[in-house]
Amino acid sequence: MENTIFELQYALDTFYFLICGALVMWMAAGFAMLESGLVRSKNTTEILTKNVALYAISCTMFFVCGYWVMYGGPDGLHGAVPFLSGITGDGKDLGDTYAPSADFFFQVVFVATAMSIVSGAVAERMKLWAFLAFTVVMTGFIYPMEGSWTWGGNAVFGMYTLGDLGFSDFAGSGIVHMAGASAALAGVLVLGARKGKYGANGSVNAIPGSNLPLATLGMFILWMGWFGFNGGSVLATASVESANSVAVVFMNTNAAAAGGLISALLVARIMFGKADLTMALNGALAGLVAITAEPSTPSALQAALFGGLGGLLVVFSILLLDKLKIDDPVGAISVHGVVGLLGLLLVPFTNDSSSFSGQIIGALTIFIWVFVTSLIVWFALKTVIGIRVSEEEEFEGVDIAECGMEAYPEFTNGK
Repeated sequence: MENTIFELQYALDTFYFLICGALVMWMAAGFAMLESGLVRSKNTTEILTKNVALYAISCTMFFVCGYWVMYGGPDGLHGAVPFLSGITGDGKDLGDTYAPSADFFFQVVFVATAMSIVSGAVAERMKLWAFLAFTVVMTGFIYPMEGSWTWGGNAVFGMYTLGDLGFSDFAGSGIVHMAGASAALAGVLVLGARKGKYGANGSVNAIPGSNLPLATLGMFILWMGWFGFNGGSVLATASVESANSVAVVFMNTNAAAAGGLISALLVARIMFGKADLTMALNGALAGLVAITAEPSTPSALQAALFGGLGGLLVVFSILLLDKLKIDDPVGAISVHGVVGLLGLLLVPFTNDSSSFSGQIIGALTIFIWVFVTSLIVWFALKTVIGIRVSEEEEFEGVDIAECGMEAYPEFTNGK
């Protein structure tokens, strides 16, 4: 009887884990739609190519070496290099309540999410193959190394473990989102702004996106996928305790997104005198990022307030980055980086197992590692193959230069 109960729990938890992983994978579609809607039509094909290619590369690199780096090789979580031997086991010896291969699948879609954040920030002026080369390094080494110090539980350069210092990040406000934004920031600084974005007198010229319906669809896909992102991080659902925890996480994730959208919409209305849709979209995503660090302990009201703070912060962050001439076409650095840090700092308010000092040390560790290593890789790529398209190619659109086709040819050649 005991064995039958174990097998049923194992099956249910594995199935739940896989479904949540599939929801997170669907976020790749959300990023693709959001980014393609927020760039100009002449750059749509290239941004879509980046998104489909980065997902495939992320999965392959994590399979080949990333998982091994993140969980410590033969002595790590599941004791195998996936590329050589696969991830097997019935869970009984490992103490798991789900299949180890389900854990790998869930982890690999998180890696792709981190890389998707970079895509939008460097849009409209980066060479496709330079971006894909960075993807190989980011998903095969930079992210897995940072993940080994956080979710992997390994000491940072053999000195200290972040968990022992009071660091906690339930589903990845820092580990996934801030990490992706740190790599994006490094890329944007090396790459430079789009032509015409900033005037000689310090003015900021708005460059509207080409398809706001697509961007809105992308936001809703991401909102939906986030239930898997946060809900799956409970890691189980086949007991009363875990089922209740999943329900709370779903409720709080939704409340934070709603709070973020409302907050950003109101702030934009006060500041600009209009209802700014792009700020509202980023406000919802900011609310989701803010709650990701700890969606299981706040009340629904607290979750909505935390999301509201994220929505408020993201508007000011986007405006500040523009003043600093840091050109991010989709607001990814603000949404995932600045608000990712906010999410980490909010954790101790509802989770007494964490500390503000631990959260700050953890955030600094993630940022410094990812930013510095990414900066080195971006500079290396710039030196060896170049990372920016020519001024003429940027003017004509990177669709033709990088992909040889346009997303909307009937609107551009008179057919």
